Amino acid sequence: MDQNFLTQITNATIETVESNRNNSFVLVSYSDCPNCNRDNQVIRLNITGNTVIMDENSNRIPVTDLRPGMTVNAAFSNATTRSIPPQAAAYVIQVIRRQQNNNNVTVGRIVDINRQNRSFTTISDNNLSSVVRFNVADNAQIINGFGRQMNFSGLVPGLRVRVRHAAFMTASIPPQTTAFEVRVVR
Repeated sequence: MDQNFLTQITNATIETVESNRNNSFVLVSYSDCPNCNRDNQVIRLNITGNTVIMDENSNRIPVTDLRPGMTVNAAFSNATTRSIPPQAAAYVIQVIRRQQNNNNVTVGRIVDINRQNRSFTTISDNNLSSVVRFNVADNAQIINGFGRQMNFSGLVPGLRVRVRHAAFMTASIPPQTTAFEVRVVR
């Protein structure tokens, strides 16, 4: 491949993976300057039949093996859209680290917010048994869909979020736990 036509990123985090019969894409966030105080960049990598996807051992894997939270290196086209987030054709995506098992993560859609108690409730896949109430810690990071810090007041019902939380959950209905990081996903 001619280096003038591709961009490479390292240590990007997969935010979302969407795959259907017609197309697939991976939304990743990355820092182009890790030691600077700049916000993470976000790009949607469109996957085609020519995209090579590999695991940590350089074995080819299907796009369905990719999961949010994985750390990847990627090479993609310099031709990007001017949309938000920008989009580009992916050439190579290689998993370099899978999500740590000690992180408890829940992905769901916000259905209720209690601003006074700094908490919100989510549901996953419209499954009533997946409802969870998250009490947001004072030092919790809240990150918008572009990888930038945001305030708790920016969370609204309908947003899809990935929440890193404590390992415990109360026996209440709905179960409750403490949220350490809330990341808006698209």
